[in-house]
Amino acid sequence: MPLNFAYGSNLDAAAMARRCPGARLLGRAWLARHRFALMPDGFATVVRDPAASVAGVLWELSFRDLAALDRYEDVAQGAYAKVSQPVLREGAAPVRALVYIGAPSKSCGRAPADYMAKIVAAARANGLSAEYVDFLRRAAGEDVPEAPKKFRAIKNPSNL
Repeated sequence: MPLNFAYGSNLDAAAMARRCPGARLLGRAWLARHRFALMPDGFATVVRDPAASVAGVLWELSFRDLAALDRYEDVAQGAYAKVSQPVLREGAAPVRALVYIGAPSKSCGRAPADYMAKIVAAARANGLSAEYVDFLRRAAGEDVPEAPKKFRAIKNPSNL
């Protein structure tokens, strides 16, 4: 059964149940070396960033559900590409999972007004960290104060 790492609208369990009735939620996961971004049309994607990671969830899909998700993500028209990437799982070994990555040059229309609000709500419902939820809220245009910067002590002066 294929695995899918979800970071945007596919975080929403109710929406996934409509799109992919056989999908099974496996839990929280992280896509290393990527960051969450919005395409010019307002839909979510991930981009390579060696210093970041994207929080999300891992789904186990049937092949029928995978075909339905390909249609939803408009893979045939090039709105999203499907790639296999290593994904870190909470309390389990890393796995390879399919990740849908947006193609900014292939506009798929303007995101609905409540698009990011649904992603934020789904991130909360899936227990993603408050810090990450606040990051998504800022991406949605909400006025969320930045968390205080965390500093770490350098104990070996030769590292300065």
